[in-house]
Amino acid sequence: MELQHSRPSPDARRRKRRTVAASLTALAVAGAGAFTALATTANAEELTTTTAAVNGYRNVAYFTQWGVYGRDYQVKDIVDAGVADDLTHINYAFGNIHHETLECFEANKAQGEGPNGSDGAGDAYADYGKSYTAADSVSGVADTWDQPLAGSFNQLKQLKAQNPDLKVLISIGGWTWSKNFSRAAATPQSRTNFVSSCIDQYIKGNLPVIDGRGGDGAAAGVFDGFDIDWEWPGSPNGNEGNYVDPENDAANFRALLAEFRSQLDAYGAQTGKHYELSAFLPANPADIASGGWNDPAIFTSLDFGNLQGYDLHGAWNPSLTGHQGNLYHDPADPREPARQFSIADSLAEYTGNGVDPAQLTLGMAMYGRGWTGVTQSEPWGSATGAAPGTYEAGNEDYDILKNLGTEYFDEQVGAAWRYDGTQWWSLDTPQSVTQKAQWIKAQGLSGAMWWELSGDESGDLTGAVAAEFGNGDPGPEPTDDPTSPEPTDDPTSPEPSDPPSDCTSAAWDASAVYTGGDTASYEGHEWEAKWWTQGETPGSADVWADLGTCSGGPDPEPTGGPGTGDCPAAWDSTVAYTGGDEVAYGGDAWRAKWWTQGDTPGVGEWGPWEDLGPC
Repeated sequence: MELQHSRPSPDARRRKRRTVAASLTALAVAGAGAFTALATTANAEELTTTTAAVNGYRNVAYFTQWGVYGRDYQVKDIVDAGVADDLTHINYAFGNIHHETLECFEANKAQGEGPNGSDGAGDAYADYGKSYTAADSVSGVADTWDQPLAGSFNQLKQLKAQNPDLKVLISIGGWTWSKNFSRAAATPQSRTNFVSSCIDQYIKGNLPVIDGRGGDGAAAGVFDGFDIDWEWPGSPNGNEGNYVDPENDAANFRALLAEFRSQLDAYGAQTGKHYELSAFLPANPADIASGGWNDPAIFTSLDFGNLQGYDLHGAWNPSLTGHQGNLYHDPADPREPARQFSIADSLAEYTGNGVDPAQLTLGMAMYGRGWTGVTQSEPWGSATGAAPGTYEAGNEDYDILKNLGTEYFDEQVGAAWRYDGTQWWSLDTPQSVTQKAQWIKAQGLSGAMWWELSGDESGDLTGAVAAEFGNGDPGPEPTDDPTSPEPTDDPTSPEPSDPPSDCTSAAWDASAVYTGGDTASYEGHEWEAKWWTQGETPGSADVWADLGTCSGGPDPEPTGGPGTGDCPAAWDSTVAYTGGDEVAYGGDAWRAKWWTQGDTPGVGEWGPWEDLGPC
């Protein structure tokens, strides 16, 4: 089953299409899922309050390369809608992999049709060639004919100048441009060359000169890292014509991420900057397993991953309406269990395998999926086909759908829809995304992701989520960047001091840079870095996972617990704990990092419990 996003024709062939084709384990949902009809506009108006701070949560949104054409959506539209203040990251979609060199590249070649459409295709004109007038420019200054960088890259650079905390990542791949990922990741040599080419082009900014634009360093400062959108390693569910190696893709994918992390950190040691690495995560259990997406080891390379939370149903089933982004299992779903999907089930595929929820965001859609010939407002009714859409039948932007018919919301299922007597559309609304934002906080996730910005030019959805994130305790993502190393010509880290005799790892050094998977000894324990860190003391920062007491080494003093001899109440597997709650288990005190129930303290290095030491 192919699930696809709406795009303007003829650019529609560049769509990010998703596949959810295998069974998800159902989670019980209490109640019958009663729904309520809502006023057409009143609720949206009440929920559009925005906030300049996201309170420790990520709010990631995709900006599409081709949106500057038929959709006429420019970077300045982000500013005009007031959305920039609500975002922490913008992912620019997409960069391509050359079919011969297996490198990142830029070219002006229109996207072709069919399985070979990605061969040599690119749009350097949209990226850095297109001139903007003063009225269409973020800075209010018109581009000149001889400047080396124009296009969306330059507009994003101007946007970052106005919003210094905003990160911009280049997203590589997508549905159409994932064809050559498997080949680029196949060997140590191909991985090294591919990653080096991507860093050279997008981070160092060395663009090829095309039609007078580009040159060495032309795009330096535009991008803060990479988003990997390989659809899908080891799986036949990607685009027709993709190279797939079912036996080796998962291991090669993990090695490719490690190569990105290693080269980004090495370059960051020279520039004094931490470069981020994220990935788009599939919801389909078969694709997750084929690519090893829920292996905690890959998150030693990734700063975070964006979990697909949409396209769970659509008009590819033309006769049955239903939810495309429901939070929970819908007991009214009449389909066979193998085709009943929910966001909660997808998340469980990751966290149930030991992935830290603090490294995940939830993806939400700025568009709806719809049917026509529908005679009932309730979901799972009969239909005669896909509803008409501006660019694609069965697919329409939120901005258009938000005023169609009557809005409905089912809190127990976590889903919203609209019905006008004939057309039935599943979509997210300010009310449904506010519920999802509350769920994100309760689950300990690090934030939200959106596909894609042109569908919500009004900023209703991003504003609603940012407002919810701004309430209450900070999220798991630090509000400040990690401490960066001082620029140096030699990226080699300082030599750490001698370790205690009974510890196998070198002693932790506050001046050293550690990346995901590095180990150090401190206070008689071995510690493993989950991601990039410098100067964060093991035991006092969540970046460090406690691997246990060194052989023969002394027990550390408690790092914030109640103190020896003063244990909190014993851990109870039936009790629900929230972030900050403390328990006693196995002679140690433990503090919950986020909401948890039934997770044994000390089991799994990515678990929800922080060891405070003996009590």
